Amino acid sequence: MSLSPSIVERINRARADLRMGVPVVLTGEGGGVLVVAAEVLDAARLAELRLLGGTPVLAVTAHRAATLKTPAYDGDVARLRIPADASVPWIRALADPADDLRAPMKGPLLAERAGPAALHRAAIGLVKSAELLPAALVLGLDRPLAVAADNSLTVIDMAAAGPMLLRATPVHPVVSARLPMAAAEAGRLHVFRPEDGGTEHYAIEIGQPARDRPVLARLHSACFTGDVMGSLKCDCGPQLRAALAQMGAGGAGVLLYLNQEGRGIGLANKMRAYSLQDQGFDTVEANHRLGFDDDERDFRLGSSLLRRMGFSAVRLLTNNPNKVAMLAANGVEVVERVPLRVGEGRHNAAYLATKAAKSGHLL
Repeated sequence: MSLSPSIVERINRARADLRMGVPVVLTGEGGGVLVVAAEVLDAARLAELRLLGGTPVLAVTAHRAATLKTPAYDGDVARLRIPADASVPWIRALADPADDLRAPMKGPLLAERAGPAALHRAAIGLVKSAELLPAALVLGLDRPLAVAADNSLTVIDMAAAGPMLLRATPVHPVVSARLPMAAAEAGRLHVFRPEDGGTEHYAIEIGQPARDRPVLARLHSACFTGDVMGSLKCDCGPQLRAALAQMGAGGAGVLLYLNQEGRGIGLANKMRAYSLQDQGFDTVEANHRLGFDDDERDFRLGSSLLRRMGFSAVRLLTNNPNKVAMLAANGVEVVERVPLRVGEGRHNAAYLATKAAKSGHLL
């Protein structure tokens, strides 16, 4: 048995490096590249990167490219040339829309259209999975493995890593214990840990729900602002409490608390989206200006947890038809969609209207 890290462990190491501003090296068809997350780039590393020669580009998503008024020749990705005199603040301004309205002119910007973009696409995916802004400074390398060895950098072989990044991450039980709650004294909390080293997820079991018939269930994505702080900008907190109360009243149920904050973009990016909403953009437009899709969550996780706990059929508490479709596509029968319409107020009326109009929520 080898003590060296597996490809899954290397991916998680690369995420940690990127979050700290440490470059990683990606290899694959077409050679290799050095990757630094634009959000945490500093002047010293930019200077060192330039000493390697070549012309770096900033890889951004098509959503962000549309905001920057530059073409995404590679479909879902744009590769923007970085001028030799470009500063860190200039590069960050391309990645972060915080000052777009104050300083809308970023260019002129030139987008690369020649050569493969697979490693640039992989760089964005890796940065995004680290819950950073989806923008990566990418430099092509003639000798990627030598550069990695000389600088003690993590190397990711994308031929091996690609399938791992696309698969549903297996989760394993860690511990469970009795947890009396206001909603139900007969409660139990289960903790599950993803195999890829990501954030743990929780299942709250109310009563002793039978495994041989449909259980009242909810897939609830973590919302620090709504669940903990009582934010009025969303309906998450009221939905959480109403779901638990309904399960308690019925004597049985299971609520999955999935740590996919901000529809999967993380709390920091969610707050960036909130700032953009204060500038007049709706929730979907804000995500797009940041470079994210409407919804970055992976609901395959919910079906995996339910099956792991022995449930094969549910009565799902949700207003989101995408959750129903994803569970059904991954082996969990949804025999009934149970509406959960609570928490609307003057602070979130426009937000809920956008979810209905653009994301198909049944409100």
